[in-house]
Amino acid sequence: MGKKRVLIVDDDSRNIFALVNTLKAKSYDCLSCLSAEEALKILKENSSIDAVLIDMMMPEMDGYEAIPLIKEIPSQESTLVIAVTAQAMAGDREKCLQAGADAYISKPVDVDKLLQILEEI
Repeated sequence: MGKKRVLIVDDDSRNIFALVNTLKAKSYDCLSCLSAEEALKILKENSSIDAVLIDMMMPEMDGYEAIPLIKEIPSQESTLVIAVTAQAMAGDREKCLQAGADAYISKPVDVDKLLQILEEI
C-alpha cells in the first residue's frame, strides 16, 4: 500500500508548513494550497487524495462553504474531510460536522489526535 495523500487547505502558510512537516515525518504524502477555491480545483483534477484538512475560517470561501462542494465532487465523495479551526467554542464542532466534515480538530493542532483521525484512511 502506498503513502496516504493529504491535502492541507489553510490561508496561513505557517500552519501549512507545520502540518506538512509533521505529516511527512509520519510518511504521509502532502499537497497544500492557500484557498478553498484552489482546493476544489486540486480535488477535481486529482482523485488520489485520501483526506482533506481544511481551515474553517478563510477569506472569500470558508470551510463551511467548501466542505459541501468537496463532497459533491464524484471522485471525492468518500474522502475524509477534517475541519481544522481555531474556533473551539461550544457548538463549533457540531457546526463543522453539520457542514459535512467527517472529523474536527481545533488549533493548535494536537498531533496525536490528528494522527489518530488519519488512521481511519
